[in-house]
Amino acid sequence: MRFGIVSDIHCNAAGLRKALGLMGDIDELICLGDSIWEYRFSNEVTDILKERGAHTILGNHEETFFGPLGERARARGDIDRDLAAWLETRPHRIALDCAGKRLLLVHSTPWEPRGDYVMPGSAQLERFAEADADIVLYGHTHRQMVKQVGRVLVVNPGSTGDGRDHHNGRQLSCAVLDTASDEVSIIDFPDPRHDA
Repeated sequence: MRFGIVSDIHCNAAGLRKALGLMGDIDELICLGDSIWEYRFSNEVTDILKERGAHTILGNHEETFFGPLGERARARGDIDRDLAAWLETRPHRIALDCAGKRLLLVHSTPWEPRGDYVMPGSAQLERFAEADADIVLYGHTHRQMVKQVGRVLVVNPGSTGDGRDHHNGRQLSCAVLDTASDEVSIIDFPDPRHDA
């Protein structure tokens, strides 16, 4: 099974479309949260994820938007109510079984309370080995990483909409995971919104 993985799209529909083109032939799409940004909603991004049947989880930006502080933002007339309702009902985590391998999808951490920014060099990364999974996919940090932590393969695709990783020149990125081989390809690309 080939999974295309995106995260932290932050309303960047052009970045998401570019990632989908670069990932090539994938069996299923995964979005690791923060498809929207602060108090902004993207009908286009949400529609793409819904239409593709993407395994989509909530990130901290969705929590803010759909929480008490997002009431005014949700009242905007240009928001597609059906798409907003679909996104709001996504879970905070998803566990997938793929040919005997357990995948865990989280936005920030597999443990509670969630929300920590676990960077590639963080000592907290060792806690991912405690997850009841063979592969943990997470986002939140906008920093790409593929690392074996104990028996758990930990993958962060970076950000598909808001490049902040100086290790790849602050480009956008996505990933493709082949669960048969555990091979992960990280794909870097410039933000198409900045094309001349």
